[in-house]
Amino acid sequence: MRVAIAGLGAVGLPVARELFRGSIPGMSLAAMSASTEASARSKAALAGLTDVAVLTASELAAHADVVVEALPPSLFLDVAQPTLAAGKTLLVLSVTQLLLEYEVLQKLAASSGGRILVPSGALCGLDAVKAATEGGNVTSVVMQTRKPPASLANAPFVREQGLNLSELAEPQRLYAGSVSDAAQRFPANVNVAVALSLAGIGPDRTKYELWADPGVERNTHTFAVKSAESNFEVRIAGVPTESNPATGALTPLSAMATLRGLVSTVRVGT
Repeated sequence: MRVAIAGLGAVGLPVARELFRGSIPGMSLAAMSASTEASARSKAALAGLTDVAVLTASELAAHADVVVEALPPSLFLDVAQPTLAAGKTLLVLSVTQLLLEYEVLQKLAASSGGRILVPSGALCGLDAVKAATEGGNVTSVVMQTRKPPASLANAPFVREQGLNLSELAEPQRLYAGSVSDAAQRFPANVNVAVALSLAGIGPDRTKYELWADPGVERNTHTFAVKSAESNFEVRIAGVPTESNPATGALTPLSAMATLRGLVSTVRVGT
């Protein structure tokens, strides 16, 4: 199975390395792209990814069966639309951007035979959320995220409000409301909340809080689900990646696990 990587940052580059090493039997690294061709070639050279085609995002689908999307939010559609139009599988890391274009991309995938896969990313427990939702009796899903201020400093909402998070002495709540509204305000910071909402009762009904907290060193997510069949709470404190404090170190591993599941003879979990 040929895999292409769109984006060679904190998520895409580790995944590309593992594919290049042959760590996932039955899969190979077919092509790569980044925000610019120069950036892609520079990062590939530094990582030792030799003899792998460097293409534009829109060209990847012609050379791959699966395209891993790990681009900046503004470039999401550059890879999503051509990949799905070609009837290929799109593995999405920019889940917030998927939500913003959900109906259009879902219809495109349905008409072409393409697929959209969303890894668990920095979260856990989505299997249980999906199972509970099958019963049709989930009454509430509430999530709270606490991140070190540095990981939120470049969020558009923070910049627009002129907030200086580096001077925080105590936790500050930046947002409280629905996931659908949070996706508009924080396009690169609430992917986990969007994934939770898509696995469960939807972005309008899923409630979310986002905090900048100088007292935490890890991106901390907690969520609670109430349903007729089960009530449960999940908490995860993820280590940020060194190259991007807004991205959890578990996220690229989740992408690798999702890819492995496409070729494994045994699959555990939904």
